[in-house]
Amino acid sequence: MTRTSAGHAGAPNAAGDGVSRRWLWLGGGLSVAMVVAIGLQLGGAAPEALTLIGQMPPFVWPALLLLYLIQPLVDFVVFRRLWRLPLAGMAALFRKNVINEVVLGYSGEAYLYVWARRAAGGGVAPFAAIKDASILSALLGNFLTLVLAAVSAAQLRDLDFARQVGPALWSALIPFAISVGALLFARRVFSLAAAQLAYVGAVQGLRLAAWTGLTLLIWRLALPETPPGAWIVLLALRCLVSRIPLIPNKELVFGNLVLLLLGADAPISVLLAALALVMLMLHLVVMVALGAADLVRHLRPPSGITVRAAAAGRGGAC
Repeated sequence: MTRTSAGHAGAPNAAGDGVSRRWLWLGGGLSVAMVVAIGLQLGGAAPEALTLIGQMPPFVWPALLLLYLIQPLVDFVVFRRLWRLPLAGMAALFRKNVINEVVLGYSGEAYLYVWARRAAGGGVAPFAAIKDASILSALLGNFLTLVLAAVSAAQLRDLDFARQVGPALWSALIPFAISVGALLFARRVFSLAAAQLAYVGAVQGLRLAAWTGLTLLIWRLALPETPPGAWIVLLALRCLVSRIPLIPNKELVFGNLVLLLLGADAPISVLLAALALVMLMLHLVVMVALGAADLVRHLRPPSGITVRAAAAGRGGAC
């Protein structure tokens, strides 16, 4: 077991922080462009989306907050086991989540890798743990997507989903091909011990179950008159969009796609556009809060954090 300390729990180093800021600015610009696109497509319905945010049932808000917190909390549970990650490391996990959602998928993992190397003082190599956790998450997400797509195949065909998405849908085959390769060459792909892989897989499976349940609950609470079957189809659409690589803020992309498929007058379109904007606002609140916390921390003497590596069997845990 290795133990090393570092000065701050915020950014990994000045260079890494500068890179992450540049990517956040780029992703933020793209997200703003998508917000504008949604606003233009909503047209006269834009005020309805904003009104709907204020009129959503009270129980929607705690469910939305929990939905937002699921990913960083699950990351903490995983890396607490693999790295003995202290609670101070939650700041890096929140940043990872925002970078993944606002910039590009898996760019947050790159940030986490740089941060973990800095926090471990170079004594621990975190690549294996981040890689294996990401692959397992992707495998389970692909499986859920295939199940939902199979269940909703007829409805997706009626919506002319394939034509609307176009070439982007073919790019979604890349993650599925990678998943097949990961399964075929599992011994060479994965680095963690079998028990650790089972633990990470179980936690990621619980995350997907919680995400699915909370997403359906939020939609159902916000528009109770919509048939449950319609939400299953939309969930399949959301999962398919999440498989498309190299696009920022997939919630906004999903909201934009539903606007194209159903039209701006559909209550479902207005709801999903509103929820996408709420999620973007939450990202903004988190980044402002983390920035303020960094400012306060820099005004105090360094306190340090510790990242430890748990024994990993073959390949090492981190």
